[in-house]
Amino acid sequence: MADTSFLNWPFFEDRHRELAVGLNDWCAANLQGIDHSDTDAACKSLVAMLGEGGWLQHSAIDPANPGSLDVRSLCLIRETLARHDGLADFAFAMQGLGTGAISLHGTSEQREWLTKTRAGTAISAFALTEPKSGSDVAASEMTATRDGNGFVLNGEKTWISNGGIADVYTVFARSGEAPGARGLSAFVVPADTPGLTVAERLEVVAPHPLARLKFDNVRVDAGALIGAPGNGFKVAMSVLDVFRSTVAAAALGFARRALDVTLGRVQSREVGGAPLSDLQMVQGHIADMALDVDAAALLIYRAAWTKDMGAPRVSREAAMAKLFSTDQAQKVIDKAVQLHGGDGVRVGGVPEQLYRDIRALRIYEGASDVQKVVIARATLAAAQTE
Repeated sequence: MADTSFLNWPFFEDRHRELAVGLNDWCAANLQGIDHSDTDAACKSLVAMLGEGGWLQHSAIDPANPGSLDVRSLCLIRETLARHDGLADFAFAMQGLGTGAISLHGTSEQREWLTKTRAGTAISAFALTEPKSGSDVAASEMTATRDGNGFVLNGEKTWISNGGIADVYTVFARSGEAPGARGLSAFVVPADTPGLTVAERLEVVAPHPLARLKFDNVRVDAGALIGAPGNGFKVAMSVLDVFRSTVAAAALGFARRALDVTLGRVQSREVGGAPLSDLQMVQGHIADMALDVDAAALLIYRAAWTKDMGAPRVSREAAMAKLFSTDQAQKVIDKAVQLHGGDGVRVGGVPEQLYRDIRALRIYEGASDVQKVVIARATLAAAQTE
């Protein structure tokens, strides 16, 4: 059983503790033996299950009672789901990230989508990355040309999670108000809009729905615009400011699972007539793993608490949480593989699955090297104002 003593930290309220315990019980009852052989079908099923269980209510604001997204709840849910099933975590995360711009900046009409995504009856996606612009969002080339009372979208998006199974996409395109980051806008684009096609499905080491999308004269009306024209970069960054900490939380969930199964392994496996856990070198690995898990949790829930307390931006805190948690989770999981010996690389085993699950988290929503740039710039800026 993974350690839950962190729930007593002052970052949390009783409602967060009840949420974590309730979700853990639900996961134990519902996520055992989920068939991942058909990734699309599994994701659709998981979204429906999470909707029926009421967990997707936390993924976006309530259209009938708009308020702030509770980042601590988002992080606790992602950590718990990731500890049980990586694809379940992905299914939840994309419902939040895909509709984040609508939650934070959408109109009442646009927020009608949230009723469906929070119920698990519609699947959402966040379409930001392009073939020539990943971390450098300002280099986006996809265009949104004004046409009467609407816009015409042309270009491509790639590495889009839920691409091919989503019902609605949040799409960022160059509307031309200014060069660089100031000339982007965000749009709500239903998947069945004429001209929007799936150009390619993409396979990765930890399978989940991914696609390259093509936009060929895709017409949307003015009501599709999220926020003001030219504010797309700000919209995208505000969404990432909320959800970047949750990526760290998912990594923490993977790391907790790795530590948990490793504790069982080293206490039950014997070498020379004694358990592995009696060896000082093994104890050193366990100490490193436990330290990395707790340090990651502190950074994650500091960032989440700071945002929930009303901070307008937590770019530095979220970047620290994501950088440290994803990088250290990779190390924790690598130690788990090592301490499992041959069983650590057995296909289908928990360490092997975690080893594949963790790697992408150090890339998406801001690669580790990009997080270092964010942290450095924020630290330098703060020093200059002192």
